[in-house]
Amino acid sequence: MNKVILMGRLTRDPEVRYSQGENATAVARYTLAVDRRFSRNNANGDQQTADFIQCVAFGRSGEFAEKYFRKGLKVVVTGRIQTGSYTNRDGQKVYTTDVVVEDQEFAESKNASQQNNNGGGYVPAERPSPMDAGDGFMNIPDGIDEELPFN
Repeated sequence: MNKVILMGRLTRDPEVRYSQGENATAVARYTLAVDRRFSRNNANGDQQTADFIQCVAFGRSGEFAEKYFRKGLKVVVTGRIQTGSYTNRDGQKVYTTDVVVEDQEFAESKNASQQNNNGGGYVPAERPSPMDAGDGFMNIPDGIDEELPFN
C-alpha cells in the first residue's frame, strides 16, 4: 500500500501549468513544510524542524490549489509517493520523489491562516505547554446551556 497523509504549510504559492492539447489539464506543484519533532541534547529535550515535501496535484485538484492555496497556508494532503528520474542539461541523472495529491483540504480557518501568515513563508506550529493543557475540556459560561443541542 502506498498512502501518505501530510499536514504542513505551503512554502510558496503553487506553480501551476496546463498540459497542451484539447483537454488541457492543470498541474500544480507546491512544497509543504511539515513539522518534525525529535530529541537532541538541548535543555528541554525538544527541538522542532521541518521536512520540505514536494507535492503535485492534477486536474481539479490542481485548479483548486491555483485558486485557493497561498504561501503560508496550512493544509492537509493525502496521496501517494511517486519516484522518478531525468537527465539534466549537464548530463547528470536526477532522482525525484513527489507526493501525488489525491485529496487536499484546509487545516485551519481563514482568520487563523491570516494571523499565522505574518508575511508568508514557513511558520512552525506552536506547541501548547503541558501546563496549559489542563484536563482537555473547555469551560462553558453560565446561562449558555439552553443553546446547546445536548443537555
